[in-house]
Amino acid sequence: MSTEAKPLPQGADLFGRFALAGALCCAITHGGATPIDVVKTRIQLEPETYRGGMLKSFRQIASTEGPGALLTGVGPTFAGYFLQGAFKFGGYEFFKKQSIDYVGVENAKANRTAIYLGSAGTAEFFASIALCPLEATRIRLVSQPTFASGLMTGLPKIMSQEGVSALYAGFGPILFKQIPYTMAKFAVFERVSEMAIQAYGKPKASLSGTESNSINLGCGLVAGMASAVISQPADTLLSKINKTQAKVGESTTSRLVGLAGQLGMGGMFSGIGTRLVMVGSITAGQFALNGSFKDLMNAKGGVEISK
Repeated sequence: MSTEAKPLPQGADLFGRFALAGALCCAITHGGATPIDVVKTRIQLEPETYRGGMLKSFRQIASTEGPGALLTGVGPTFAGYFLQGAFKFGGYEFFKKQSIDYVGVENAKANRTAIYLGSAGTAEFFASIALCPLEATRIRLVSQPTFASGLMTGLPKIMSQEGVSALYAGFGPILFKQIPYTMAKFAVFERVSEMAIQAYGKPKASLSGTESNSINLGCGLVAGMASAVISQPADTLLSKINKTQAKVGESTTSRLVGLAGQLGMGGMFSGIGTRLVMVGSITAGQFALNGSFKDLMNAKGGVEISK
């Protein structure tokens, strides 16, 4: 008795699976890293209080506010990055396919870095629209622990007191942060993976699950650290602008310019050590989990342009 191979998903079904895999991997990794994110945000917002680095700041927050304080903002983190991950990973695959179809496979292979960068940047624009309100809520909860008890009370409170525009006060910084971050993340990952597989000497299609996950983890770590450095100044500005309410008549642009002037280059790289650990580990985990989830969902069939 013969069994036919299950047909691969196509079209909206395939990209829906890419989106779900991305949503899950981002929600799990960012949600799991909430304690690190709390410490990183506190160091950025209150460097005069948290001076001893990541480990000392962990202990300081836990001892003064209780261990539960390290999970502040976990609700908006899970929700925000679930949505962002769907748009980011699903959108990246979608826009990469559209770009390849437009220029042709051979041209795409010859210009694959540009394809990776353009697809990632476009996907991240839409992902940031989904993420911004939830990230604003998270930062407010971390910077003002008594503001609200969580996502379900914090987000409506910001809307009622400051209007919907307050949830997008950080949209400029989040684009400034996330688009270069995501462009570097995917482009570096794709190119480093290509080099790693060539060095390993085994075709990508014949890699075992363990081999593929190991390459994804290692290359994801490199990609995460590179993208963390590139996006650090905007990450600091995003934390600062979401910490407090704008003054009457003060525009987002003027706030950003003022904050950048106050901080200087050194101030904008405050907390970079913590962020390298956080973003490096998160990105490594995302690519490993994304690969595993795509295998589980049979999300295969994307066009391959790596050499």
